[in-house]
Amino acid sequence: MYDSNADATLRDFSRLIRDELCLPAADRTGALKAGVDLGTANIVLSVVDASNTPVAGASYPSKVVRDGIVVDYVGAVNVVRQLKAKLEQRLGCSLIEAGTAVPPGILHGNIKAIANVVEAAGFVVADVSDEPTAAARVLGVRDGAVVDVGGGTTGISIFRDGKVVFTDDEATGGTHMTLVLAGAYGVSFEDAELIKMSPASTRDVFAVVQPVVEKMASIVKRCLQGHDVETIYVVGGACSFEQFEHVFSRETGCKVIKPAEPLLVTPLGIAMYGGSAGCGGRS
Repeated sequence: MYDSNADATLRDFSRLIRDELCLPAADRTGALKAGVDLGTANIVLSVVDASNTPVAGASYPSKVVRDGIVVDYVGAVNVVRQLKAKLEQRLGCSLIEAGTAVPPGILHGNIKAIANVVEAAGFVVADVSDEPTAAARVLGVRDGAVVDVGGGTTGISIFRDGKVVFTDDEATGGTHMTLVLAGAYGVSFEDAELIKMSPASTRDVFAVVQPVVEKMASIVKRCLQGHDVETIYVVGGACSFEQFEHVFSRETGCKVIKPAEPLLVTPLGIAMYGGSAGCGGRS
């Protein structure tokens, strides 16, 4: 079942980030919770209250993580530290604890490295989730598959009665789309990334990267074998193309739902289990 309030919540969260706002203290419930998403393309710091209402957020484009592996530890720590200071100033209080998340199936050492980044930035790590499970919290998914299409990997978690019964992670995502575009247009990776992100080029870009999307869908279809899944929920920045759901549905044979602001679903879900961040509002 898809939470009918999820899209409105995600749009509210997006507005808080875009306009650099925070929910007034009088409108918050209980202690705040924070989450750090070390994504391949962006690092996002999210803050929610005790009722999981978005309170504040900040995002920074970054290349410090690749395929769930921290490749620039110092850079990652500095970005998280800067985002933390920015939100603390905006909120008027200190953020103490934070959750984080990793692609499903990565090695323990890589999980520890991501947690270490969050700790070195000044947080106490309260929770480490896999990314699709974090997304499921926001969407209210109890049955079905959540597919998190990130910059470097595609993570899949299958849920039954609210419990994870299968997880996998494959090395294909938005970065691979960019590489295909760079080859097709004969441009640098950086220029291809700009082309991919341009709203004016969406249809032309999707025609080029569609084989990558079809490959993602074939991976998901393989993972679904042996599981009774009717609905797939896709999240992550790389699924933002308008035609994405149609191709995924055609290739997998499942109903495909893409929520509003798919890039922000996982970051918001991380904060929901982030522990007490150290300040709050009305009780």
